[in-house]
Amino acid sequence: MIFVGGSVVDPSETRSSPSQAGDLLMALWEHPVLVSSSHSFKAIPERKFSVSEQAGSEGSSQSKCVYVFQREYATVDPELVDLVGTDEATTCVGIVIRNRKSGMISVAHMDSPTVVDGGLTQMLSLVHNHGFDAELDVHLIGGFDDSSPKQASHKTRSKRQEKWDGYSLPLCIKIIDALWRSRENFHIQTLCVLGHNTRRDSEGNGYPIFNGFLAETSTGRILPASFDRTTRCPEEIVRRIRVSVSYEDPSWDGRLLETYDTRTDQFKIAPCTWTMRQLHIAMTLQHLSDSEILQTCSTSPSAEAPDFLDNIRRCWDYLIHRPDWRETFPMKQPRVFKRTAGGWARCTQGSSINHPARVDYLVN
Repeated sequence: MIFVGGSVVDPSETRSSPSQAGDLLMALWEHPVLVSSSHSFKAIPERKFSVSEQAGSEGSSQSKCVYVFQREYATVDPELVDLVGTDEATTCVGIVIRNRKSGMISVAHMDSPTVVDGGLTQMLSLVHNHGFDAELDVHLIGGFDDSSPKQASHKTRSKRQEKWDGYSLPLCIKIIDALWRSRENFHIQTLCVLGHNTRRDSEGNGYPIFNGFLAETSTGRILPASFDRTTRCPEEIVRRIRVSVSYEDPSWDGRLLETYDTRTDQFKIAPCTWTMRQLHIAMTLQHLSDSEILQTCSTSPSAEAPDFLDNIRRCWDYLIHRPDWRETFPMKQPRVFKRTAGGWARCTQGSSINHPARVDYLVN
């Protein structure tokens, strides 16, 4: 069930059949309370999260942050974590679910309608009360209007909207549909998606206004944010590779990637495998031009961040130099990282969790 401004949203009041999730999305997108919240969110200066903030300045405590990559999720305890966030979203949508009573927060970076139902179940597993009586605040940020300029100029009614091209709209529709069908009470606080998160150039091409956000666990406050490479930790490259290879791994069908252990405040990166076919793809694509890589590997070639190409090339380089996945995941065991004063420390299999075998200080 969905609430806005304290009132339940009745799909029968939308312009079409209650079963049409696209109309429900449009009703929410046009809701005065959510329009106002989008304007307020966009008025907040973007916070650029850096190593200095992660590590803390002299005389101040460090901010304990959990970063979520594409297709990942993390549920955090406010007693253990200060901030949780994600970025690099263009056609993807970031979703925040916070339990008003316990303060537990789950953040996901959803990239496909196929992971919404299963992903929502994963997120709720540690957030809701088992009696299904929790009051849950929800924030949706990302998924800009990636329809073509010609189609974008005719965006007025929801029936037309269902015919537009693009990746963002189907994902947003699926998320709203899943929230509505759930037994939980979801209070949507922010819906900065699609047109609310779009700027256009002189030719009508759309770009996201914001690609990421941070959630402050103590207050539940959400603000626009971006991260640099050194704060997308731990194990940046391996986690990026997991996103790509998981599409061919049936064990991850319909699920978000697990990375973070809520109870221990550790990253436990579940193993993944890559094949000779995926290695061959990496070796082939590395020779393409920048424009060819964008057209081949991105759902929004003109809207990617400046470091997109470097990030994807570093992943290919990793695969080419480590063709055997067992070198990364010996005995198919997860890679475990414990938080330290300077970042994250990796604990090898069999070592004491208090005596990590190797330390990765922020930079992977």
